[in-house]
Amino acid sequence: MPELDYRYYVPGDEEQLVILWNRCLTRDPITALRLRNLVLLDPNFDPEGLRIASSQERIVGCFYTIRRLLPMHGTELEDDRGWSPFFFVDPVFRGQGIATRLLEDAKAFLRAHKRDRLLFSGYAPNYIVPGIDKDAYPAGSAFLEKRGFQRMYTSVAMDYSLVGFEYPDDVQQLKEQRIQEGYSFAVAADSDLYEVIQFATNEFNPDWGRAIREGLLQQLKMTQILIARHQGELVGFCLHGGYEGVRERFGPFGVDPGQRGRGIGKILLFDCLQLMRSHGMHGAWFLWTGEQSPAGQLYKKTGFEVTRSFEIVSTSL
Repeated sequence: MPELDYRYYVPGDEEQLVILWNRCLTRDPITALRLRNLVLLDPNFDPEGLRIASSQERIVGCFYTIRRLLPMHGTELEDDRGWSPFFFVDPVFRGQGIATRLLEDAKAFLRAHKRDRLLFSGYAPNYIVPGIDKDAYPAGSAFLEKRGFQRMYTSVAMDYSLVGFEYPDDVQQLKEQRIQEGYSFAVAADSDLYEVIQFATNEFNPDWGRAIREGLLQQLKMTQILIARHQGELVGFCLHGGYEGVRERFGPFGVDPGQRGRGIGKILLFDCLQLMRSHGMHGAWFLWTGEQSPAGQLYKKTGFEVTRSFEIVSTSL
């Protein structure tokens, strides 16, 4: 085999990275535009974190690590950790220790910046997948496990077919009952935005608030955001198309924990599915929820099916 060179990203690597990515990560193909948006334009991107193996100027492996340079919320930089959103090695060059060397280089990069833990993946805002899909990439999963990565938790992706969708009568009756009790359900207006973003950020996840804010600056439309109020107080929201402008991608979606058990989430969920179907969509999907969480149980009862499972794993540095 020709001699291998190890380095980090330099401008001009993009085309080869996309080609090799699509040869290796066959369940998660990417385009040059998505690589640009999710990696190169990420405010936390550091070229030295994108470790490259090459042979005769041909990229044959990659291990990407990232640390937070800008806080997701407030001043929190999560400065004890880094993340790896993806890694891959050309099948022809596997078995030569390339992935191991790239991982060690990635760890050294993070240690130099005072990080002491590496997660795969769990990164926000621009994650590709939530974690390692053992069914899709058994060799990648075995590699991480062999090198000390341990499971933290599991998330699942779910899909729902909208073909033949009809709004259930019992949900409509529940909605009418809740309206009589002082609840309201509506498409979001400009006057709702600040409150919705703060609610999503503070009650659930800063990435949710970011997704709404940045989505509206790009392709997300106000007509894709639904809100629920109780006697004027915001108690829930639901939307589709909030990530990368993909209209069929459902979420984020949240209901005030103090309001759970009243079917508010169910109403918002079916209102959103009805909205998506009315725009001609044939399906709804999302990448990340806990299967046994309240949201996960609601999705399953609605008819969403688990389509992928991801393990979020980590190791000390």
